[in-house]
Amino acid sequence: MATDPAAGAQAGKRVALVLGAGGARGLAHIGVIEALLDRGFEITAIAGSSMGALVGGIHAAGKLEAYRDWVERLVRNDVLRLLDVTLGAPGFIRGERVIGTLREMVGDHAIEALPMPFVAVATDLATQREVWFQRGSLFDAIRASIAIPLVFTPHEVQGRELVDGGLLAPLPVAATRAFHCDAVIAVDLNGRAPRLPVAAPVALPESEMFNDDAPLAEPGWKARVAAWFAPAGGAGAARPPVAASAPGPGGISAALDLLSRSMDTMHSQITRLQLAQDPPDLLIRIPRDSASFYEFWRAKELRDRGREAAEAALEAWR
Repeated sequence: MATDPAAGAQAGKRVALVLGAGGARGLAHIGVIEALLDRGFEITAIAGSSMGALVGGIHAAGKLEAYRDWVERLVRNDVLRLLDVTLGAPGFIRGERVIGTLREMVGDHAIEALPMPFVAVATDLATQREVWFQRGSLFDAIRASIAIPLVFTPHEVQGRELVDGGLLAPLPVAATRAFHCDAVIAVDLNGRAPRLPVAAPVALPESEMFNDDAPLAEPGWKARVAAWFAPAGGAGAARPPVAASAPGPGGISAALDLLSRSMDTMHSQITRLQLAQDPPDLLIRIPRDSASFYEFWRAKELRDRGREAAEAALEAWR
């Protein structure tokens, strides 16, 4: 029981939660939710984009603890085994394997039947507009919202080709306007990184990146993936030298790093505009250098970072 009058007034508040896009950094959302619940807040509604939609939807379905325990056990090769790689589609990963695993864990729910209002935001490529999922299959909504272009294949729902909600709404505060709550709390996964020297990322050894025990796709996928990321001249061609200031060596590591930094740049700029237009009551920021978008094997570390950021923000808010 809170003894501080201010803390007591804060506890019990009905809050709507906005969970932003940011790939694996979205695992920090778990720690934020835990910190809010520990302080007595009642989360009455959730809106999310990309990983924010995934974590938010799983929490709305009442299965966040099971997801947390599962994702924190994953190591690099476990993550790679969940990727159904395809090179014949407009995306590197079909996404059916990971969504199937999550659906088995959580169960597929109708969004309108969840215990709390939930909105997942995706992007319609044809109309170039946001799509707000408020009804229908929870995992249709999540799969559409996480479809990072080039990484995941687009998801088709009712004839509409949908991709990652973070393209247009990395922090969808506007989706909470119809929610009944006392306050809106938003979690931005693209906070400004501290200006400290950072060591260059260590390239993932090919022996770990490509495990023959993990049948990611049809036979011969390894050679095709290597060729896809190889420089001009084929998979066996010599790679150009890498500048000392570059973030990592050529090949897959460099491609993923470039994609990660490009997405971070886009999300940061759009989020800044969204916050200026529609600020929440409390903003919790997770530094964008906390993890690259694909480092899902760092779940425990990221959850802890989310909890720490939430605790600090709530103390300042109080």
